[in-house]
Amino acid sequence: MKRTLELNYEHYDNIADLEVVDQVLVSEAESATERAHAPYSHFSVGAAVRLHSGRTFHASNFESEVYPAGLCAERSLLFFIESNYAHDPIEALAIASNPSERECYPCGQCRQVIVDVERRQGSPIRVIMSGAGRATVVDSAEKLLPFTFKL
Repeated sequence: MKRTLELNYEHYDNIADLEVVDQVLVSEAESATERAHAPYSHFSVGAAVRLHSGRTFHASNFESEVYPAGLCAERSLLFFIESNYAHDPIEALAIASNPSERECYPCGQCRQVIVDVERRQGSPIRVIMSGAGRATVVDSAEKLLPFTFKL
């Protein structure tokens, strides 16, 4: 049986067209790229989350000499939040990179972890993928990984 999968998302040609709270989150993700440790790929990634309480946190990627021991910015941040603020649901996650020729999209492992967090907290996470002054936004990580792994 043939089925159709439809993907709805928002695209902004200018970050300034985002709501102010999302612009701030993107700015925090961009700032986090400055603290990345990416001596091998030279691709610095920053992520920032806004919790239901309004608190924001950020993280960056970290590469290790003993590849693949490094960790993406998104997973670094989500694991920290899950360990310390699991009672305060994540409303939005912004991702940015340097260099930034286009929007920064999460890798497959990060997509699965974002979906895992959505399932645990029982609510979707708005994912804002930014770069080159633009942004692509989905209202749930399940839009990024429609055929997720599930035990």
